[in-house]
This record gives sequence, C-alpha cells and structure tokens, in this order.
Amino acid sequence: MTDQPCPLDQLSVADLRRRTSVKWRAYPEDVLPLFVAEMDVPQAPFVVDAIARALEIGDTGYDVGTGYAAALAPFARRRWGWTPDERTSRTLPDVMVAIVEILRVLTAPGDAVVVTPPVYPPFYGYVRNEGRQIVEAPLDDAGRLDLSTLEAAFRRATGAAAHGSGPGSGRRAVLLLCSPHNPTGTVHTAGELEAVLALAERYGVRVVADEIHAPFTFADLRPGAESFTPLLAVAGGERAIAVQSASKAFNLAGLRAATALAGADAAADLRRIPEEAGHAVNHLAVLAHAAAYAEGDAWLDALRAGIVRNRALVEEALGERAPAVRVHPGDGTYLCWLDVRDAVPAGADPHRHVLDTAKVALGDGAHFGAGGRGWLRLNLAASEGLLTEALDRLVPALRP
Repeated sequence: MTDQPCPLDQLSVADLRRRTSVKWRAYPEDVLPLFVAEMDVPQAPFVVDAIARALEIGDTGYDVGTGYAAALAPFARRRWGWTPDERTSRTLPDVMVAIVEILRVLTAPGDAVVVTPPVYPPFYGYVRNEGRQIVEAPLDDAGRLDLSTLEAAFRRATGAAAHGSGPGSGRRAVLLLCSPHNPTGTVHTAGELEAVLALAERYGVRVVADEIHAPFTFADLRPGAESFTPLLAVAGGERAIAVQSASKAFNLAGLRAATALAGADAAADLRRIPEEAGHAVNHLAVLAHAAAYAEGDAWLDALRAGIVRNRALVEEALGERAPAVRVHPGDGTYLCWLDVRDAVPAGADPHRHVLDTAKVALGDGAHFGAGGRGWLRLNLAASEGLLTEALDRLVPALRP
C-alpha cells in the first residue's frame, strides 16, 4: 500500500469552514455536515501542480480529442485489470450530462428508464427533465440487484406481454445502473452484471452505468469485500455504455469532467451524440483529472485506508452505543447507509430529527426513491476527530 499520511486527517474544522462549497455553506456553523459527497481533504498536490502549470502557460482554451480516456486507460488497467478503448470514448462535461446525452441517443421522450432504488437522487430529476418515464426496480433486502424485479421492470418499460419472452411493443428502454451503488455501497459482482446484461438483451433494454465510485472499493483492505468489475469488461457488455470520472475519487466536484465509454457494438451510439455536447467540457478539469489518474495511486490508497478506518469507527460506535441503528454492509463508496427506522421517535422525520436534535446533517434517505424512507446517508470522508464528534452527537438522538 502506501506510507502517505491519510488525506482525511490533514485539515481542521476551522480550515474546512473557509470553504464556500455547498457542504460548508448549506447549514449554520453549529451543524456538522456529513451529507453531500464532498471530501474533507486538501487538494492533492499533483492536481494543484497540473492546474498551476496550465495557468502559467495559458493553457485555458477549449478541450479537444480523447485525452481523458487516454489518461483513464492505464489507471483502469492498474486498478481493475481492464483497459478502456479511447477510440470509442467521448469526453463530456460531467457524469450526469453524459448520461443525459446518452439517453437522448438511446431513447425518445415518453420512453422508460429503469432505476434500482434506493439510488442517487439526480437519476430521477435528470431523467424526468428529459421527458422520460422512471420505472423502479428496487434492490432486494440485502441491497443487491434482483433479477425477477428487473425482469418485471423491463416488461413494463418495453411493453412486453406479461408472460412473453421478449419485447412487446418495441418501446425503447434503458437500465441506468449505479456501479458501485450509491447509497448502499453495494459492489455488483461480475456474475450479477453478466446476468443483468443477458436479461437486458432479451428484452431489448440498453444498459448504461454510472461508475463514478469505481475507485472506492476495498477488496485489498477488507477480507471478503467485493472488487469492482467494469461493466464493459464482462460478457454481454458489447452493447453497454459506461461513464467514468475522477471527480469523486479526487474531490474534484468543482472541476468536473467525464468520459463515456462504449462497448464494441455501442460505439456508433456515442458517435451520434452531437459535437456541441462537448463544447462545455472544462479543459482545466480534464488536465486535473488526467494528473490524478497518472500520479494519484498512492494518495488514493491512503485515502481508501482512511475510509475503511472510518467505516469501522462508525460501525463499532453505533453497534455499541446505538444498537437500534442498522449499518448496511457496504463494499464500495465513501458513503454509509443507515437504517434508523427503529432508532427515531415514532412519526418523526429521521433527517429533521437528527438535524434538530444532534446538529448533524446527513443525507435524507427519502430522496433516494423506493426503500429509502427511514434511512440516512452518512459521508465517511471526514477526519477521525470530526466523525467522533458527530457520533457523540448522533448517539443520544438515535435511541428510540
């Protein structure tokens, strides 16, 4: 691994409160913010250097070409044993913009997009804003993809006959997959992904994956944890599309960029995305992401070790001091999914109860779709000291 210090432990709360991003401005100063997916880390020096070099030489023009995917490729090979093909990639402004552009190519207004809740809330808003219907296929009780539930959703999405074996009306549909899954931390296995792709092919459903959390899996740090499998690396991925970005792993939400990657039989679909879709790509962001992919392994590994430490801290503290809370087991992301249905007063809104009682802001599970009500999402990407203070506040509030 690495001897680097954990990036999570290098800033004080006073340092962090100098920031003007949403995490540190959405709530009053007496609230500890552990809700939105921003990390409490100093910016990695290789990113700072890349931006400084660009500014020094005036490299602040328009982005061009497939340099993003070219930078991702060796990183993906090192981390996951898979090399994306930059020739079938498109650089786009960020993950959700990329997903919208892909949906515009693969579907038309009125068509359906299947999601697997509880899931990243913008999946709902962006899809509906494009005039597409949402069809939910909830995860099972263990937080895993359920093939029977997905099949029922595919039938509904495509208009297949109730007892048919394939598409009925011929309506186009997409499965929008979150891999690794936000908020549960589920890391889909290669077998699960292969089965989903086979089922989708049977119903004529295209699969699109948001893989932004891919760098945050922990098989090398936690015995038994599942490792990340790229969607395009499994059998059946030829017609699939995946979107990758370094913005989560390296805390670059304010310098967003992404690349859409196509399986061999989906390359033509990416070519159908209008050229103008890439005009808003931030060239400085691409340079920052490229530097992160090239130079960030040791920094990322130190960060991942800190996330594993923090998850253990939360699980131990809540298990001993607030046993009514169930911490969902998760193998991926820096997010922790908490079932507090038995830990708050009857009839109370969990998010509001914790915010008012403990002065801790967590993600409201009700925003994540079916199965999210009564749950809270906690961001583990904080210092040990800040998390400890948050837990000291949370424990009294989570005793029914």
